[in-house]
Amino acid sequence: MRKRKEYEFLIETTEFPGKGIAFYEGEKVAIKNTLPGQKVKARVTKKSSQNGVQAKLIEVLEDVDYKIKSHCDISNQCGGCSHASLDYETQLKFKTEQVKKLLDEGNIQDYDFLGIEESPVVFEYRNKMEFTFGDMEKGGELTLGMHVKNRNFSIITVDNCKIVDNDFRTILTTTLNHFKNTELPYYKVLKHEGFLRNLVVRKAINTGEILVNLVTTTQNSYDLTKFVEELKSLNLNGKIVSIIHTLNDSLSDVVQADEIKVLYGKDYIVEDLLGLKFKINPFAFFQTNTKGAEKLYSMVRDFMGDSENKIVFDLYCGTGTIGQIVAPKAKKVLGIELIEEAVDAAKENAKLNNLDNCEFIAGDVAKVIKDVKIKPDIIILDPPRAGVHPIALDYVIKFDAKEIIYVSCNPKSLVTDLQVLTNAGYKIDKIKLKDMFPHTPHVETVCRLYK
Repeated sequence: MRKRKEYEFLIETTEFPGKGIAFYEGEKVAIKNTLPGQKVKARVTKKSSQNGVQAKLIEVLEDVDYKIKSHCDISNQCGGCSHASLDYETQLKFKTEQVKKLLDEGNIQDYDFLGIEESPVVFEYRNKMEFTFGDMEKGGELTLGMHVKNRNFSIITVDNCKIVDNDFRTILTTTLNHFKNTELPYYKVLKHEGFLRNLVVRKAINTGEILVNLVTTTQNSYDLTKFVEELKSLNLNGKIVSIIHTLNDSLSDVVQADEIKVLYGKDYIVEDLLGLKFKINPFAFFQTNTKGAEKLYSMVRDFMGDSENKIVFDLYCGTGTIGQIVAPKAKKVLGIELIEEAVDAAKENAKLNNLDNCEFIAGDVAKVIKDVKIKPDIIILDPPRAGVHPIALDYVIKFDAKEIIYVSCNPKSLVTDLQVLTNAGYKIDKIKLKDMFPHTPHVETVCRLYK
């Protein structure tokens, strides 16, 4: 096979995260947006000894009969729901097979595999969405939504998105209509020019509190008073308690804050989770599926078993959600998180919940962990997609905790870290998958290890 040349492939299986796998003259080929059983035409884009052959889908020549009508008319364009043409049982089956295959290939053995637990909500489950301003065609009318598949600079309006509830859709439509009438330019990443960047909406599903965050550059001056009044007058199921304006002059296409202006209300929302309250700031990490998070954290608590009078480390703790949920039965919880704002929120949340046995430290886990003097009985790991930093993992091993609960959003890095932990003397007890992201290839994995 040669790069940039087109070939016909038969998709035989899938691999995480939802890539179709074909074999051509003995070589393995990974092709996104394909399904087992499909015959496709694809163009070879990459060839390497490390990652093998990758190809880009050009056309489906022969389709499969297990596909269903998508719940969304634009799912073939929008990058949000890549599995919208699969029924939910098939989605769960593929996710289970993909994770189990990674575990088997990584020689992860002798554990109890508990399968996958479905999301309690399959539609309208997301509590946060980042929408982008742009256009579908160069010079076209203003759009607000998601990036179009295989077209990096095209944005499609997602005003009928089914993975968020109607409050999100109403706020999106209101925002788009308002700014269409202003002729303000959207931000063009390559030219570093423009004003409108993003609309970020967060909703506390259990309390109904909504935060609306308009993200712009400082390249224009615009009075947002009318926009704020339009949002406040909306008839929503929830209640807007926060409208903020984030100024972001970053050259990259990332949502970050150089400055935050509160236009209405407060700069946070409060969510109830398993009997505890959590203050969620505009840029704080919080699981995007609230009902799923309740099940996920309950699973973590169940995996821990009896934690009474035990010291628990919550590494990569974010706003301290997991640590605080297990705190009522623990002797002490120590959380470490890189993002200072998240740690500040974790401390506030602990006060809000009257938890006096929680301590949270801001800093790089790989560095901060060196100076921790107390020894844990249980370590909870909930790292980012890259997994646990090798230095941090070395210290985790040196702490010699009797139990480790590993919560992973990326089974590939999980397998790598499990190999290190098992080589260091830990035994894998059980592994269970938790679907938090219906209609996408992503899945959470919870693993219990013991010394």
